[in-house]
Amino acid sequence: MKVRRVKLALMGAMALMLSACTDDIGTQTTTNSSDGDEKVVLKVTHFWPATAMSQKKVLEPWCEKIATESNGKLSCQFYPAMQLGGTPAQLIDQVTDGVADIVWTLPGYTAGRFPSMEVMELPFMTVDGEKSSRVAWQMYEEFGQKDFEKVKPLAFNVHDRGQIHNNVRPITKLEDFKGLKMRAPTRLTNKMLEALGATPVNIPLPSLSESISKGVVDGYILPWEVVPTLKLHEMTKYHSEINSPDPVLYSALFSIVMNKQKYDSLPDDLKKVIDGNSGAEFSASIGKAWDEEITQARQQAVDRGNLINTISSDEVKRIQDATRKVETRWVDEMNDKGYDGQAMINRAKELMATSAN
Repeated sequence: MKVRRVKLALMGAMALMLSACTDDIGTQTTTNSSDGDEKVVLKVTHFWPATAMSQKKVLEPWCEKIATESNGKLSCQFYPAMQLGGTPAQLIDQVTDGVADIVWTLPGYTAGRFPSMEVMELPFMTVDGEKSSRVAWQMYEEFGQKDFEKVKPLAFNVHDRGQIHNNVRPITKLEDFKGLKMRAPTRLTNKMLEALGATPVNIPLPSLSESISKGVVDGYILPWEVVPTLKLHEMTKYHSEINSPDPVLYSALFSIVMNKQKYDSLPDDLKKVIDGNSGAEFSASIGKAWDEEITQARQQAVDRGNLINTISSDEVKRIQDATRKVETRWVDEMNDKGYDGQAMINRAKELMATSAN
């Protein structure tokens, strides 16, 4: 009986201790979720240098805005130039796995993983940065939510007009692409270069400057904003432009996405701040920031005496005709994957036409 009483007493004590611990954990969780002074620091990473427009004029102002609207509960810690390790192609996995809370990357860096949004990267699809970025968000809402269900998208954007830069010759006609070793950012832009007669070379953006200086590639397609960021205007002789009213040669699609578990863990008031600074307007503002950089970025190439030429509208038409097979083949690929590729193209073009008016 004595032994039994001792056992019962021990069991009772253990139950009391477990109850106390459970109550403490429950109280702590409730306190954390409702504590008005709780602060959340978001780890934000990307592949650009810290001085790039993308951090200075987009990410930093965005973080300042969410800090203000959350009364200081939300803030950002930046890790530019892949400071969390890995390669640009691994950024989407870093945010999915929680290594980072927010990343800015290109879905096209992981070819085939986000097929629905590739439509924005088809040749001659976009009109500019701002309007096209608004269209990109709408295309995500209508066609892309399943592809991005493992993350919390904050924005989709395209850059200012993609132009042609190389060290061999000015590009004035379709035939001038033939034989050039060119770097492009994504799967579809590589296919576009192939259709034009160039040889695409896969090189991560941070390695492009070294590759140009060593002659690994003859040139690249990039928007003007990126060229001085990587000091490419100092090592490139020729810049060939397709300008308005002719359509844009190409665009690469960017995305700013958040770790879904991190977002879900936020209290409702902080979720509201994130939601209020995400979506179509944020996307359009990023595209606008790219558009606004064209003049000063281009001027740096002018100041160095680089040769800049505009491709005539007649040649643009020939270039556009040569790239149509990229679109046709993409529709077939999408259909094989269970997507309605033609419907996505039709909708994107409809939205582009509306936004351009």
